Amino acid sequence: MRKLKLGKRSARMGSTLAVGLLMVSGLTATSASAAPSSANASPELGVRFYPDGDGQCDGPTNPPERWVTAPDWSTAIRLDTDNRAGGCQLAFGIYDPSNSLAGLTGTYTWEPEPGSDESQCQNGGAHSIPIKPFKTFGDNIRVDTDGRAGWCNLTFTLSGRSDVGLDVQFYGDGGADAGGQCKNYRPKDTYDTAYEGHSVTVSDDTDGRAGGCYLSLRLNRLF
Repeated sequence: MRKLKLGKRSARMGSTLAVGLLMVSGLTATSASAAPSSANASPELGVRFYPDGDGQCDGPTNPPERWVTAPDWSTAIRLDTDNRAGGCQLAFGIYDPSNSLAGLTGTYTWEPEPGSDESQCQNGGAHSIPIKPFKTFGDNIRVDTDGRAGWCNLTFTLSGRSDVGLDVQFYGDGGADAGGQCKNYRPKDTYDTAYEGHSVTVSDDTDGRAGGCYLSLRLNRLF
């Protein structure tokens, strides 16, 4: 009898163990099949924006790096540099885990308007928008427009693909449009698109006047 009881107990333990193994195997298989695949992931557009002095850089500065899945709009940042100390650091990047944007190149160019005080547009020149399978940003540009003469131009350019565009919203508040602080602006909720053969330039001339300039971007398929 003792041997028989032990045999039944062993059989029950073996059955329980087998069921447990099947359950674990099933969970593992389900989890693996449910895991997202980077092969089908949509690209993301990144904006890095933060102040390096008195608060003149409104928007998503905490955390300073924000990513948005295409074709959604990035959270608008607000430029309002004036005679207060410091300025705004700004950079862009594109995360492309599935290599769906192969062949695309992008740049953002930061330069003073001819005749302007160049020190308002720091780290100027053409900077590449990195398009990588990991999240990274291009070089920071520094926005420090104030009462000094002139303003700074920010130009977005895409090349290498004709089916991808970068939509650009740029508008002001508090009378900044009418006052000429947000040059090349468009009415709120409208936008211009940078694509191969067509760049988009927005111009910041914020100073001590009321208002500031909003900038929001969207990566989008044209067709």
